[in-house]
Formats: sequence, structure tokens, C-alpha cells
Amino acid sequence: MTHLPPPAEELRLVDAELNRLDARRAQLLARRGWLLSQLQPVRPVPAAAPPRPEASAPRVQNVLLLLGGVLLALAAAAFTLVSWGHLGIAGRAAVLGAVTAAALAAPVPLLRRGLRSTAESVAGVGLALTVLDAYALHAAALTAADPTGYAAAAAAALAALWAAYGVLLARLTGRPLVLPRPAALCAAQLPLPLAAVAAGADAFGTVAALLLTAAADAAVALRTAGGPVRLVAAVGAYVLGGWGALAAGALAWTAPGPAAAARAAVLLLTAAALALAGARAPRPEAALGNAVAAGLLAVAALGAVPRTVLPGEWTAPVHLLLGVGLLALVRADRLPEVVRRGLGWASGAVQALAVSAALPVVAVSLLGPLGWAARVWSGAPADARAAVTADLPWPPGGATAPLLPAVLAAVLVGWVRNAAWRARAVDAVWVLVWAAAVSLPAVLRLPYAVTLAVLVLTTAVLLAVRRLVPTVLALITSLVVALLALACEPATLTVFALLTAGWALAARRPVPAAAAAVHATALAVATGAALDWQPAHIAPAVLLVPVAAALWAPRTEGATRPVTEVAGAAASLVAIGLAVTDAPMLALVLALVGVIAAGVAVRPDRRPVGHAAAALFVAAAWVRLAAWEVTVPEAYALPVAVPALLVGAVRRRRDPRASSWTAYGPGLAAALLPSLLAAWGDAHWQRPLLLGAGALLVTLAGARHHLQAPLVLGGSVLALVTLHELAPYLVQVAGALPRWAPPALAGLLLLALGATYEQRLRDVRRVRETLGRMT
Repeated sequence: MTHLPPPAEELRLVDAELNRLDARRAQLLARRGWLLSQLQPVRPVPAAAPPRPEASAPRVQNVLLLLGGVLLALAAAAFTLVSWGHLGIAGRAAVLGAVTAAALAAPVPLLRRGLRSTAESVAGVGLALTVLDAYALHAAALTAADPTGYAAAAAAALAALWAAYGVLLARLTGRPLVLPRPAALCAAQLPLPLAAVAAGADAFGTVAALLLTAAADAAVALRTAGGPVRLVAAVGAYVLGGWGALAAGALAWTAPGPAAAARAAVLLLTAAALALAGARAPRPEAALGNAVAAGLLAVAALGAVPRTVLPGEWTAPVHLLLGVGLLALVRADRLPEVVRRGLGWASGAVQALAVSAALPVVAVSLLGPLGWAARVWSGAPADARAAVTADLPWPPGGATAPLLPAVLAAVLVGWVRNAAWRARAVDAVWVLVWAAAVSLPAVLRLPYAVTLAVLVLTTAVLLAVRRLVPTVLALITSLVVALLALACEPATLTVFALLTAGWALAARRPVPAAAAAVHATALAVATGAALDWQPAHIAPAVLLVPVAAALWAPRTEGATRPVTEVAGAAASLVAIGLAVTDAPMLALVLALVGVIAAGVAVRPDRRPVGHAAAALFVAAAWVRLAAWEVTVPEAYALPVAVPALLVGAVRRRRDPRASSWTAYGPGLAAALLPSLLAAWGDAHWQRPLLLGAGALLVTLAGARHHLQAPLVLGGSVLALVTLHELAPYLVQVAGALPRWAPPALAGLLLLALGATYEQRLRDVRRVRETLGRMT
């Protein structure tokens, strides 16, 4: 039989064993930490890295050689230009020739010994000395020669000499130098332009020389694999070719007749061929840019002669047709892909520039009649407006302005097939057709009535398209025609009625819904003005718009519903603004707007509008009281307080947990506080008596139903009214007492409070708890 120790003894044994285990565990953890520290490898401290050189040895060598070559060239130039005057002709030639020959011959042994960089530097000095030799030759022996012609011949000779020198060095050493051939190509840029200037060629000859030199550069760049020669040739081709193309374009633009335009067109076609050859460049970006330039230059060349023959307004259509003609080449499969892409971009650029010529006419068509209508509306007598509006005083405009956007629209319709671009193309077509339509009255000099008809028809067509861009264009057109119609009363009513009907038919979309409300408001105002009504009497007619909006909004979906409601609210504000000068009519309008708002608030999703309806009813009542010259504040406060209390009672019945401050606080404050302010300065006894009685009833009702808001508000107002009524007597008592009495009374009060401090605290706590249990 196993002997079990008593529970106290067993508990002591268990605690002793746990303490021993904790001590052993702590010892083992400390040993484990020391072992881990011994097993971690010691990381060696990295040695300091040697300082990195800021420039490599080859770079230092090249810099030194370059500086040495430059200094030698400068010394030779100083010797040639300044110091050699003490020698004779033979001595000068011998010294400079010997130095030049030595500098040109030195690279041969240097290359054989492998000193390539030094050879390049010495060869550069030798090439610079040849330029000085040419100058010395002209200054000493050929002073009678024309400087420009001699410079052209010297540049050609130096180019040939430097190229031959590079070939000779390559054959002698088997290690060609880099510098001679790029230097020869740089010198070759000058002979043709300088020769043209020396020969007295006109601008056409000089431009031709530039383009021929650029063509030679392009040939070298396309036939060379790479390196400095290709870089120099490409730079020369772009610089001289661009310079020549710009100069040829200026000659074509300023050509006085077809002959000069034809010569400039030949130059432009040459530049276009040069750019088209550059489309074979290995880099895709350069090839695409050259193809675009070729297309633009070709259009400029083909349009040069027609520009001098046709009237000025046909310049843009001709170039537009030429730009469209480029599209035929875009689909030519024989041309490379990059060329077809470049021609396509060039065609788009030409068409955009040509259509931009119609923008001034479109702007005049939109803004010119508006300014004229404003002047007629403000200055012309009413009986003379019909005669004045017989014909619009259109400013002069291009006869081809409607043709440009129409042609581009047709091109977009027939050309764009890509689904990704189709939607954008359709929007662009509508913009172009709209521009052609609005500029048509100005071009054809249409009379006033026909102009209005064209603009209204344009608005109707655009409205029939269920797209955003045409709808926005229709809105702009309707605004223009509406303002233009203000110049004549019959036109105003007719146009506003047509626009209102058109926008109302499309009112299931957001923009037409808002536009319909705006035009309907304008129609109501215009009708009232035609009937010679006062602005305040027009306001009820304007309220038909928010009524229609309130009835139509529930039948719409999406964004159209709030847009319609906002438009109706804006029309209500217009009506209130019209009636603000007539107080009785303003009260009626506010009440009617309140009725409309209350009707909207019946919908479950528009319950908050009920607050606006209540505010409108109160405002209507106040305006009516002000019109009756009522100054009693209770007349303004009770129409607010009674409905607020009724609403609070309904809320408390539906939600018994609602606070009395939320339910009854606003109504009680509106009923009591204005009367309290009036009673405080009232010398009669009727208002304080009635206010005190009312406050007493409110206080008793709060105590009866355990409501905090009536108890606090009613009791406070009652106390203040009582204090106001007893104030004269308190003043008399204070005047009858000696001056030491108030301090004595205050001391006695403090003693009494101190003696019963604990009891008073208990009483205050009890009152606070009682108020806290109230709702």
C-alpha cells in the first residue's frame, strides 16, 4: 500500500522540485550562450582599399597629346600671321613648307613603332599647317584672286589632299589614321556653297549648292559602315539639307510668279528626295523622321505653283488635297514600312494645318454675330429691330472655310478602319461637320432668319446622335443661336420654344436634361418679357420648370435624375431672384417652391428635401409677415416652433429612446428665446406675464414626463423672466441698504455654505442624478 504525504507536504515538495528545475534551466541557457559566442567566426577587418585613380593612363595620354597639338598649331599660326614678315618669299615658303612636310611625314615612323595616339596628334598638326599654307599662298602670291573663289578652291584642294594623305598613310604603314578622312569630309562641305557665292549665283543657285552638298553627305553616310566619317557625313547632311529645305520653302512662299515658284518647287522636290533617301537610315527614329520630312517637302513643292496662280483662299484646300493624296502612297506595298508610316504622319500633319485655316472663320461665325446681337439688343429701338435684322453684317471670311473640315471628315470616314481609333475618328468627324455647318452662314452671307434656321437644324441633328461630343457641340450651338435670337422678339420666342422642345425630347440623358431646364427657364422669362410683365410676375411662370423637373426626375435613371433635380432647383432660384423686389409675390413664390420641395420629399430616397421644404415655408411666412409690417417676434417664431414641436412629438412616439433635446429642443428654443429677448427690453407687463406662464407650463410638463430639455429651458426662461420683473425692486432694496450690508450678507452666505457644505454637495449630486435620469 502506497503511502501518500499530506497535501501541505506534497505541495512543498512540488515547489522545491520546480525551483531546482528553474535553476538548472538558467544554468544551461547561460552555457548555451557562451558556446554560441565561441562558435561564431571572427570577421576580418577589411584592409583599406588603395585610392582609385580619377583618370586612366590612356585618357591622360590623349589629353596631353591633344594639348600639345593645339599648342603647336597656335604657334604655327602666330609664326605665319605675325613673325614671318622678316623673311623673304622663298624663306617663308621654305620654313613653312619644311615644317608642314615634317609634321605630315612624322606619323609614318610613329605608326610603325605603335605610337598611334602620338601619330594622330602630329597628323592633326600637319593638317592644320596645310590650312596655314593655303592662307600664306593667297597672302603672298595670289593676292589678286577673289577671296571667296580662292576659299572654295582651297577647300576642295585641302579635302582632296587630306583624303589622299589618309590613303597614303594606310598603304605605307598598314595602320590607317582616323583623323584625315573626317577632316577631308569637313573641308568638302565648303566648295560648292562658296563657289556659288563667288560665281554671283542667286538664291536659287546657292540653295541648290547646299542641297547638292547635303546629297553627297547623305550618300557617304549611307554607304559608310560607321565611325567618325559616317557621323560627320550625317551631321553635314542634316545641317545643310535642313538649311537648304528651309531656304527653298521661303523662296516658294515669297515667289512672285509661277516661274519662280516652279524653280523653288524643284529645290523642294530635291530636298524631299534627299529626305526620302535618308529614310534608309539604320535607326528607326531617324528613318521615320526623314520619311515625314519627305512627305511634307513633297506637299510644299507640289503646292508652290498653284499658290501663285489661284486666289489666296484656295491655298489651304490645295494643300489639303495634296495631303490627302499622300494617303495613296501609304497603302503602296512596294514602299518600305517606315516610309509608309512617315508619309501617313506627314499627311495627317498637312491636313491638320490646312483645316486650321478654317478656325478664324469658325470663330467669327460664333462670336461675331453674338457681339452684333448684343449691340442691337442694347441700342436699337424695339420697333426698328425687325428692319435691322434683315441681313447680318457678316465680317469677311474665306469662301473655302466649310470645305476644309468637310473634306477632312470624308477622309476620316473612309480611311480609319482600326477599331481602336474608330470611336475617336467618329467624334472628330462630328466636330468637323459641326465646324463646316456653323461657318456656312458667314461664308454664304445668309440673312438673319436663314442663319437661325441653319443653326437650329444643326442643333437638332447633333441632338439626334447619342454621343457626348455631339451633345456638347449641340449645347454650344444652341447657346449661340439663343443669344443671336435675342435681337428680335419673334425670333426669341420661336427659337427658345424649338430649342426647349428639342432638348426635352432627349432629356433622358444628363446634358440634355440640364439644357432643357435652362432653355425652358429662358423661354418662360422671354414670354413674360414679351407680355410686358414685371419680373416678379414672371416668377410663377418660371416655377413650371421645377415642377416639370420634379415630375420627370423619377422616370429617369443614373446620373440624369440628380442632374434634372439640380436643374429644377436652379430654376427655382431664378424664380426667387425675379420675385425678390415684390415681397407679397416673393412670399407666394417661396411657398410654391416649398410645395414643390415637399412633393419631392414624398419619395423615400429624397426625404432630406423635406427640411428644405420646411425652411421655405417658414421663409414664406416671414416674408408675408414682413409685407404686412408685423413687428411682433412671436408672429415669426411660432410658425417655426409649432411645426418643430409636432415633428419632435412624432419622433418621440416612433423612437422613445430619442433625446428630448433632439426632439423638443429646437422647437422650444424657437418659441421661448425670441420672446425672452423681447421681454427683457419690454416696459409692459403683458409679454412677461404670458412668457412666464408659458415657461411655467413647459417646466411642469418636463417635470411631469421626466424630460430634460423642457425642464431646463422652461425653468431657465422662467427664472430670467422673474429676475427681469423683480429687478426694479432689487435695485430699490440695494439702494436702501448701507454699503457695508452687501459684504456682510456675502460673508454670512459663505459661512452658511461652509457649515452645510457636505449636505449641499449631497443635494447637488441628487439633483444632477435626477436630471441625468431624464431623457
